Amino acid sequence: NLVLCSKGVPQTLAALGLEAFLDSAGCKLVFYLHRVARGVSLSTTCLLSGFQAIKLCPSISRWMELQIRSAKCIVFCCFLCWVLHLVLNIPIASYVTGPSNSNNINMDKMYRYCSSPTPGRLLFSVTAVIFLFTDGMCLALMVWTSGSMVLVLHRHKQRVQHIRNSSLSPRTSHETRATHTILILVSMFVSFHALAAVLSYWITQLQNPSQWLTSITVLVSSGFQT
Repeated sequence: NLVLCSKGVPQTLAALGLEAFLDSAGCKLVFYLHRVARGVSLSTTCLLSGFQAIKLCPSISRWMELQIRSAKCIVFCCFLCWVLHLVLNIPIASYVTGPSNSNNINMDKMYRYCSSPTPGRLLFSVTAVIFLFTDGMCLALMVWTSGSMVLVLHRHKQRVQHIRNSSLSPRTSHETRATHTILILVSMFVSFHALAAVLSYWITQLQNPSQWLTSITVLVSSGFQT
């Protein structure tokens, strides 16, 4: 909800023709909340998948010894996610300067309701590496844990296949339904975040990105949360 409101509402108002409806403090708050909410959403979704894999896969559970303490670990890890992204995105709040200035193209590259100076190459590179590492780690963890759960469900289905064959019920097995759900979740998760990252990087490389490209990027970046 925080991701959708902090990005969708201002973008919708700007698309309807409203200009400069946020002051400098409002721009900083909106951008900061969106980045923090996006990061926490990304991290906690990966945590959910990770703890589900721990509970479902006996080998992982015994190796990490978290079967009993997993509930406390979830709360602690969620708290760490909030702290991490609150700290990492502090430069975002100081970077956004306020309402866009139509007389300066470089100050209005991505949003019509807020602006920021063109970043230096060093600052842009460092920021890109940090966010690329955290996002890539979350995506890799999501794929690994989801693959582990699908493999466990497939093996369990094979072990109980003879019991299912003796039943006259044509219903889809619980393992199959769970596997489909996991695959849909991880496919949407990876696809939306990877595509949003590519589009965002593309926009930063364009001198005057078109409005339709900006709108598509906003839509894709909010797709998984929607």
